[in-house]
Amino acid sequence: MTPFKKTILFIHRWLGFISGLVVFIVSITGCIFCFQDEIQDAIHDYRKVEVQNKPYIAPSILKTEALKGRKGATASYIYYYGIGRPAGVLVNDKKEGLLYVYQNPYTGKITHTESPTSNFFIIVEYIHLYLLLPANIGGMVVGVSVIIFVVLMITGIVLWWPKRKTDRKRSLTIKWGGRWRRVNYDLHNVLGFYATSVAIILAITGLSIAFDWVREGIYATANLGKAHPEEKAVFKSDSLLKGKVDTTQIINKAYLAARAGSPNAEMFLIYDDEAKAGAVGVTAYAKALHYYKSDSYTFDKYSGKLLNRTAHEQKSPGMKMNNMNYDIHVGQILGLPGKIIAFLASLICASLPITGFIIWLGKRKKSKTKKVKTVVHRRTVRQHLPADR
Repeated sequence: MTPFKKTILFIHRWLGFISGLVVFIVSITGCIFCFQDEIQDAIHDYRKVEVQNKPYIAPSILKTEALKGRKGATASYIYYYGIGRPAGVLVNDKKEGLLYVYQNPYTGKITHTESPTSNFFIIVEYIHLYLLLPANIGGMVVGVSVIIFVVLMITGIVLWWPKRKTDRKRSLTIKWGGRWRRVNYDLHNVLGFYATSVAIILAITGLSIAFDWVREGIYATANLGKAHPEEKAVFKSDSLLKGKVDTTQIINKAYLAARAGSPNAEMFLIYDDEAKAGAVGVTAYAKALHYYKSDSYTFDKYSGKLLNRTAHEQKSPGMKMNNMNYDIHVGQILGLPGKIIAFLASLICASLPITGFIIWLGKRKKSKTKKVKTVVHRRTVRQHLPADR
């Protein structure tokens, strides 16, 4: 091995020790989360409703029903998840904390209420994002570990790269008939090579969730450095109208306007900012439970006036890239095949710290054995040497 590759191996090995446990946890939880929608649809009846030939009831009714009997509670987020799916209201209750209140979107009847801390897949998501640590600490630990993992993937490719073209075929296959240590070695190198391109994409999209500077970097790169100040503008309501007008129907008006503006959208998110100058935002998603293609609307919370509309087609490449971040990260940007690819890549990533550690243990034991044999050999030779006269 050349001095260069010895240096790369040293870096690869110690970075693996530093980040291995976190990479394993993040990767294995990523595997589990890939198919969370499909699994939850299969096991939870409340995620489905009978489709009725009539429009959804108004968001104000959903909000009122969700807050009924919860004194002092607030609800800023209202979801219409799509045809055949429930509506949901995110309630912030002083006693019980955050609650998801699911309702029939045609009748307003509450079908299920749950705390995020009781949903298995939300817990898995929190582990994936924060290791169940405080968000600012856990997010940093995960983010730094993922950055290290990207370096590991690059150094791994350098170490794997065969010297001769004739060795490439051997380097791309696993020798299943070999000894278990050889199979483990091939699993680490060959599967690592095949997973690298997908794993780096998953890592970058994950870093975009963890760090604003990554998200801004993707935005700037996709836009080729061109600024789009209109996309970062913050719109505010006319706070002078507070208390002078009846605002109870504003979210209904905003929802209907967004529905008319995006008639083919399947899913809607309504956000009612509680701040004095806050606005009502509505996001219309083209496909249920997919977040890439969407139109966004902003309304004055007192007058209902449309302050801004940004259609998907009007968005810059950078904004589109950031909007598709989640769908890329879980693989659903390519549908079921994409989820399978993301699942397999995450599973391989989870195996790499294990197979790598086994390789290191094997080499360590081999090194100790060589030392013992050398010492024994020297002693034996000395015993047979003639004595000095």
